[in-house]
Amino acid sequence: MKRDYFEGADVAVTICAKDGTILDMNAKSRRTFLKPGSEELVGKNVLDCHPEPARSQLADMLENQRTNVYTVEKEGVKKLIFQCPWYDGDAYAGFMELSMVLPEGMPNRVRKAK
Repeated sequence: MKRDYFEGADVAVTICAKDGTILDMNAKSRRTFLKPGSEELVGKNVLDCHPEPARSQLADMLENQRTNVYTVEKEGVKKLIFQCPWYDGDAYAGFMELSMVLPEGMPNRVRKAK
């Protein structure tokens, strides 16, 4: 990942190796997931950051290279979570997560095929 692309973005981007080791986090990801007084998460295993059943689901996603997309709401803030495999050329390299706040009243536009 070229941090330059994501460092200032208002979306949390976390990149993991295929064994679950966190390789990189942009600034928004660090603000989102690092609690005050906690240590750096890069180099830690993403599986250790999640309780069950999320831990088992993440392990399955890492092993089976599958995408997972959902919304979550916490303290009145709704987010879109997009988790997917990433590749180095043709080789499976790991997993990335993009987490973004969904604005209240966000429009949904339906487009017709031409």
